[in-house]
Amino acid sequence: MRYGLVILLASGLWSDAARADGLFGPIGRAALGAEIRALLLEEPEILEPALNPPSAFEESVNADLSRLEELAQQLFDPALAGFGAEDAVLHIAIFIRHACSDCARAQDDLQALVKDHDLRVTVHRMDDNGAGAALAQALELSEAPSYVLPDMMIQGHIPPAVLERYLSR
Repeated sequence: MRYGLVILLASGLWSDAARADGLFGPIGRAALGAEIRALLLEEPEILEPALNPPSAFEESVNADLSRLEELAQQLFDPALAGFGAEDAVLHIAIFIRHACSDCARAQDDLQALVKDHDLRVTVHRMDDNGAGAALAQALELSEAPSYVLPDMMIQGHIPPAVLERYLSR
């Protein structure tokens, strides 16, 4: 990156007139303006966040993705209860509750997918008052079942065909 103004000030290349005038006098402002202009012409991407700020939706998605990245080890740890190859390439964490028919159906669907995909499914209980409940709360999951992939969260039962599309992308 170009930081010409800092280099000018540090190296003493700033003109005597600009130094005498000060940074906020007419000559100093002109010199500063020239440096800022040169920097922006050289690296216009600096302005991107100001010109195109993320929407509230994008900020929410980015926050969710950061949370998933931070919690990945707890979500997908092969030492936790689950099924599928422990060294699988694909990972899903499913959050379930006791006496939940959709949860049982979701687990059956995932068991079938494990047969055709290099998939590890980690099972977390949302109602155990332990690590699973804490993870569900940290991820703001309220429905059971909830599916968590490394880059998305889905609440409510998902048909196997839809899950398969998510796995093959």
